[in-house]
Amino acid sequence: MSGPEIDINPSFALLQFVVFALLMVVLKPLLYDPILKVFEAREQRTDGARADARSMQEQAGELLRQYEAELAKVSQVASEERDRLRTETAKLEASILEEARAEVAKVVEEGRHQLAGELQALRQQLAASAPAMTRELAQAVVGREVR
Repeated sequence: MSGPEIDINPSFALLQFVVFALLMVVLKPLLYDPILKVFEAREQRTDGARADARSMQEQAGELLRQYEAELAKVSQVASEERDRLRTETAKLEASILEEARAEVAKVVEEGRHQLAGELQALRQQLAASAPAMTRELAQAVVGREVR
């Protein structure tokens, strides 16, 4: 059994070709061109969005670089200020210590003068009472009154 025989009529083929050509002429402006325009617009929006995203990434990168540069500057300024304050504090500490040493030296010198005065007064008292003490000691040793 062989397959069915198909007889193609040339007029029917011509009619099909005319219908196809007519549909192409009618559908191109009504269907194909608007669909192609939609595809093109979508492609342009997608490319535009990608370009915008790229641009935003570049701006973000630049902003990050600026931020890091400013942060480095602030860190440098803070470090310099900290060093300056340490230096000032060391100078202030040295001056306070010098004043304290001078005050201590003054107090010690005043104490020495006061002790020297008291020692001199005690020596004078001792010198004044030495004969009486000597007499009392001699009397205690000898056991009788000495003149």
